Order: sequence, then C-alpha cells, then structure tokens
Amino acid sequence: MRGSAALAVYPPRLLPAMTSLPTRKTELWFSKPASRWMEALPIGNGRIGGMIFGGVSMESIALTESTVWSGAPSDRNINPTAFENLGRIRELMFAGKYAEGGDLCKEHLLGHPDSFGTNLPMATLQIAFDDIAPVQNYRRSLNLDEAIAHVDYTQGGLSFHREIFSSNTDDALIARLTCSKAKSISCTISFAKLTLPGKVTTEGDDTLILRGQAFEHLHSNGKQGVEFEAHIRLRAEGGVVTSREESITVKNADALTILVVISTNYGGADPSKRCTQTLQALRHKTVTQLRSAHLEDHRALYRRVAIDLGTNPAAEQRPTDERRKAVQSGGADPGLSALFFQYGRYLTIAGSRPNSPLPLALQGIWNDGLASSMGWTDDFHLDINTEQNYWVAEVGNLSECQSPLFDFIDAMRVAGRITARKMYGAPGWVSHVVTNPWGFTAAGWGLGWGIFPTGGVWLSLQLLEHYRFTADKQFMKQRLYPVFKEAAEFFLAYMVQHPQHGWLVTGPAVSPENWFLTPDGKKCSESMGPTADRVLVHSLLNACIEASTTLGIDEDFRAKAKDALDRLPPLQIGKHGQLQEWLEDFDEAEPNHRSTTHLIALYPEHQISPAKTPALAQAARITIERRISQPNWEDSEWGRANLVNYYARLLDGEAAHKHLIGLLSKAAEDSLLTYSRGGVAGAESNIFSLDGNCAGAAGIAEMLLQSHEEEIHLLPALPSAWPQGSIHGLCARGGVQVSLSWVAGKLIYASFKSKLGGTHKVRYGTGTTQVSLIKDREVTVRARSFNHG
Repeated sequence: MRGSAALAVYPPRLLPAMTSLPTRKTELWFSKPASRWMEALPIGNGRIGGMIFGGVSMESIALTESTVWSGAPSDRNINPTAFENLGRIRELMFAGKYAEGGDLCKEHLLGHPDSFGTNLPMATLQIAFDDIAPVQNYRRSLNLDEAIAHVDYTQGGLSFHREIFSSNTDDALIARLTCSKAKSISCTISFAKLTLPGKVTTEGDDTLILRGQAFEHLHSNGKQGVEFEAHIRLRAEGGVVTSREESITVKNADALTILVVISTNYGGADPSKRCTQTLQALRHKTVTQLRSAHLEDHRALYRRVAIDLGTNPAAEQRPTDERRKAVQSGGADPGLSALFFQYGRYLTIAGSRPNSPLPLALQGIWNDGLASSMGWTDDFHLDINTEQNYWVAEVGNLSECQSPLFDFIDAMRVAGRITARKMYGAPGWVSHVVTNPWGFTAAGWGLGWGIFPTGGVWLSLQLLEHYRFTADKQFMKQRLYPVFKEAAEFFLAYMVQHPQHGWLVTGPAVSPENWFLTPDGKKCSESMGPTADRVLVHSLLNACIEASTTLGIDEDFRAKAKDALDRLPPLQIGKHGQLQEWLEDFDEAEPNHRSTTHLIALYPEHQISPAKTPALAQAARITIERRISQPNWEDSEWGRANLVNYYARLLDGEAAHKHLIGLLSKAAEDSLLTYSRGGVAGAESNIFSLDGNCAGAAGIAEMLLQSHEEEIHLLPALPSAWPQGSIHGLCARGGVQVSLSWVAGKLIYASFKSKLGGTHKVRYGTGTTQVSLIKDREVTVRARSFNHG
C-alpha cells in the first residue's frame, strides 16, 4: 500500500562502501613536509592537541591544551552605570535618535575586558634527526578512521616510519618512531624557543619537563593565566639515551616511543601531580596496547557514519593539496567533498569529548598563535562561531561530543545571573557576544558587536537541538529546561513595549556585526528589536512552552511565555524584497558586509522555509543574493559555510554545492583547514578558524537529509555534481538514524533505525510516506513507496 505505515520491512542491507573497511578515501596525504602551521595535520584527544609537521631532519609537533588560557575572573567587567542609563538610551532609540543613543551605549553599556585573556599555543616539541641524507618516497598523512598521523620515507636505503596520535583513553599524545633496520633511530628531543614564560628541565635520562605560565599582555596584564606542565617520557628500544639540561638524545635505538602528557592548574588542579600519575598509569602499557585502545575509542565514534558522494579515480590518486587545487581550478572531485565532511566530524571528535574541560574555542583545541594575537582573541564567540563548531555534532551522529558545551553553558549561567542583575536589573541570566572560562558575560567592548544580549540564548539552542535529535525527556528536564526557563525569565523582564507597534522588543542591541544608515544618513549599529534578537527570543519562548507542556509543569510561567511570544514583532520584508535585518527598514551601511545574522531564522533555526513561509523564504534568498553580489563582498569561511546551509534549506542543491566548492577553494588551505581571510574583520593574514570545517560538514549533511519540519526529508538539496552515492548513519530529529542510496540523482532506498520507535513522516521530492519503526529494528523503504499525490 503506497503512502501507508504498512510498508514492507526489508532486511538491513548496506552498500559495499558501507560494509567494507575504510580505505584511502578517509585519508589526507601529502608528498612533502609542512612548511608552516596551516599545512600541518591536527590530532587531538578532546583536550591535548598537536599539529604534526612531518619534517625529515626535524619533526615539529605544535602542542596545545584547551585550558592554556591567560586572564582571570574579574568583578569589573560590567559597566557600573549601565542600568541607570538603560531607560534613557531606549527613549532615544524609540525617538529615532540612534546616533545619540549609540553614544550613550558606548559610555554606559560596553563591557571592560581588563582580564579577559585568550587561549594560547603552549610550545613546540622538536625531534631533530642525525641523518641528513637525501630522502625518497616521502609521504605524510592523516588517517581519519585511525586518528593517526603518519610519516613515511626512505633514506640511505632504509624505510623510516612515524605514527603520532593523541589518545583520549590514556590521556596522552604518543609518537612512535621505527625503521626497517635495527639501531637506526638517532635523534634529540627538545622544545623550540618558548613563547610563553617557562623553563625546561630533565628528570633522569628519559624525561623532559616543561613548566610554564599562560601569560600575555594583549588580553590581560601579563601576570594572569594558568600554570601548565608537559612531561615527555621516552621509551627507547635498544640504543643509548642521555639527557642534558634542556634536551634528551637517543643514539642507535631500534625504535622509540615518546609519551607526552600535559596538565594545567585550571579549576584548581595540580598539574605536576596529574602528569606524574598519568605517566605512572602508562608505565606498563605497550605501544600496541595504547594504539589499540585509541583505535577502539576513536572508531566507536567515527565509524558511525560512512559517506560516498561518487568517485573520480584519477583525482583520488593525487595528494590532498593537489586535489584541492584542482577543484579550485574547476575540476570535479566529489570524493573531496565527502572527505571534507568526514574531516569536520574528525575534528569534532578530536576536539570535544565528554571529558573535555572546555568546549571547542574559535580554533578548537589547536592554536596558530594568530587569533590569540588579534583583537578578537582565540575565545568563545557567541554570535555564530562557537555554535557553528557544533552544528555537525547531532546530525553527524556525535551527540555526546556536545557534552563539554553543555557543562560550559551551565557555568556561564551562574556568571550570567550577576550580569542580568547588575547590568539590566533583571532576574534570570544573560550572556552577550564573547565569553571565556573566567565567567565573562558582560557586553563586549566595542560598538557594532558588543551589545548582543541573545548570545547566550543562541549558544543554548544547542541544548534544544540535542533534545530534538535524541527526544531524551530526562535531558529536557534536568539540563535543558532549567537553562531555558531562567533565560526566559530574564527576557520577560528585560523586553519593553514598542511605543508605536506595541510589540515586545529587546534593546538596545546590535545585529552582529553589521551597521545601518539612519534616515538622516548617519552610520549606527545599536537599535531596538533587531531581527536576530527576535528570532532567538522566539525560539527560546517556544522551547520553554514545549518543555513545560511536555513535562507537565509551570503552567503559570507557560502562560506568560505564550503571551510574550504572541507580542513579538513579525519577520518583515523590506523595500528591496529582502528580509529586514532591523525593526525599521534601514539600508546597510556596508552592503558587502560578511554577516547575515538575521538569516538564522532560515538556518539553524526553522522559522522560515519554502514550504511554510514561501514569501519569507524568497526574502531570505534576496537578502543573500544582494549581499554576495557586491563586488567587494567580505568572503569568510563561516560565511561560506552559512551559504551552504542557507541554500540547502532553500532546497537549492546547485547553489549549496557552488558555495561548498567556494569554501574549499577560497576559504580552506591545502590541508583542508578553513580560515578567516586576511583583510576581513581586521585580520592581517589568513587565520585558522574551526567553524568553517564543522559548519561546512553540517551543510553537506543538510543537503542530503533534513528533519526540522516534523518530517524526515531525503535528498532535499542533492546537486547534479553528486549523481550517485550513499550515506550511512546520519541522524534525523526524533532519535532516528538514516541510511540511503541514490543512482542517477534518484533515490534507490532509505533505511531507518530508531532509538525510540514510533511513526515518522518521510518525504522524498513531492512524495511522502509514513514509516513505523520498532526500537533498534531497521526498516528499509524503496523509492516507489512514496505517494506523490
């Protein structure tokens, strides 16, 4: 029976690409060593990161740790005159005196970042080799399925091999050096010149110790930050090991294992004690045991999803840098897009685990030293970047990787209560545009970006997405609802009625990070009720209503939330046919601006869609095309990733694919790491930013599977560039895993497996069907099952 729940249940069947072990398709590889940071390959265990350069005469491992932060808690972040001047600023804004109101915002509302700090690069471990003879057959690679970096080459007729990985299971970074001939490993291990205050010593002949402090002068006073330690223990098989004051030398070893453990005093920990205990726990473990435990741990996450977007055998035989350059020149390589998707998942696993002390920062757990040297720091940006870092987590079947983010939000809520009370005289909690591990929730320190009171709400929507994907009511009760209710209590007290329209509006606030022109031609950024705020408050109140209803609690509070929801401004279409960015139909001061924050109504939220709000969907499209058609459009990695997701939600696979290729071509290095382009947002050079990798991967998933409109939509934005392919293990909202296969651009079959059971509406093209699922039992549906009306 077409279109009914009484579908035939086919036995589970996966495509060959899904059943076979991962191959070189899951590998990035290069024919030469990295000459700079952005060419190196990242490894990580959720806390300890390493960038592997793969040098022949000198191997460099740029070590990082997520809590190596400068700065400290401060009680001087909030402007003490904020609350007493809030009413006057609002009066000026409502009267259309935006420039005058902006002046008062600058004087009274902006925060003070006196000890804000930044995540910092820790140190670079160097392995200098004795033999400098010519090298042949060089190969440097990162196997995503293994989470192991490899370096291979022949020298003097001998084959040398290195493996480097960062183990979550054993809390250590591990390097293994071998050769085809015994007694051929000779090297000296030391640290490169330190950039942070610190001292290197040795302990016995086999242990190198770095003790340092995360001090810097740009974002704090040069005297604030964590203390850190790195202990490097060598295990040589054969040969002679000797130590000097700041280095250890190995001569004629058969093989060498290097164990790197790192700790800081973040949260009151004892870094020396932790490093010592970790090394003690590793004492009796062989490298085979360490490697096996690492592989099992990593693959339990990574192998949940397999993807095949088609092949180009000639392209796939080339090194990754050559493949990317070929795509940049117009070549077809769908396998590179699939690799980029899995790379985004890999980086999520490597950077964020349930036991991570902090979530992914702007550069994840890695650090090129450039963002931390910029005015915008390597911190947690709440006006899109931190959110983008986690966009692929749920759909990419890495739900638990969001755990450190949820813990971070809980801590931010505590600090945010103080900001709500002191800055706005309101209950609940609030956080603005940037934050750090030290509890900074005040407004930022610049007009145009700093006063964004819904930043904490935006980040907290990741809790809501987790519930949407898992349907975990215990999570809703214990984690989600307390955060959302308290945030809603703030906005119910904070919002005011618009004197002309009667709408409830936020403000003064910005549409990050854009500026508008007032009717008299002045360039301003702060106003009342910008659209981004409206979108986020709308989602917040809706979530509170849904949660209180589902849990059967707080009926009176629910009524207040419903009343406020009904009084929010509508989404509006402006004079150019665009989605208005502000409450008034202002023109942009910079039509080429990189930010389109108001379009979060389209993605990641779903208040706009082609099916339910076609006029608004068209207005969103016009907004996008007006912005990117400017000859000097501020192209950026996160902006390109946004476009992939925006066009996927608009069901335009060709445009989504175009901007995915643009992301790979114009905002990603040959290593496939994405970057914020020099010349944008004050950057003097390209600076690594993780958001493009993770949000770009989310965009690929969004092209293949959507589930935000109470239905599972298969291949909603499939481009012609991927005529044949398969995906296994993507997640849809409602606790459903989806696998599907297509040929010649047409669905062959889709398989569904539910963690909960239940009936789900599934769409393919114009057709729909109902699929009834029994918990943990896979159901396969053929394309002919869809009723096209």
